[in-house]
Amino acid sequence: MSLTAGILAGAAGTTALDLAGYLDMTVRGRPASGLPAQAAGKLADRAGTDLGSGETADSRREGLGALLGYATGLGVGALYGLLAEDRRVPLPVAALGLSAMAMTASVVPLAALGLTDPRDWSASSWVSDIVPHLAYGLTAAVVYDRLTHP
Repeated sequence: MSLTAGILAGAAGTTALDLAGYLDMTVRGRPASGLPAQAAGKLADRAGTDLGSGETADSRREGLGALLGYATGLGVGALYGLLAEDRRVPLPVAALGLSAMAMTASVVPLAALGLTDPRDWSASSWVSDIVPHLAYGLTAAVVYDRLTHP
């Protein structure tokens, strides 16, 4: 049950992260990040996978970038489910832990691929990244708690 609850919590958290990100884009008039698509392109290149050319390749990178985000969110939720098992982690601790796990799972691969360096981020960039990940963590923590301790 804990693995399934973790995956479901990760799905809910990913939805919350997306909503927070899209709301931020709407309020501040900022564009979507191109980093997920760039990461997908680099990973496809490293795997020797041809994504095509032109608009076809661009569309595939965009789609794969989004799928990488969902895989990250579901994976973090699954890992949390396995780590938490039958323990009842206090919600603030769980929310912050899940937020940190999701942010780490998102940023570290991008940095490893040479696509970003968080040390160079502006305050605005940090806020744009932290707030959606806090939404992920809080939502995933509440959903996991409700599923495992009704």
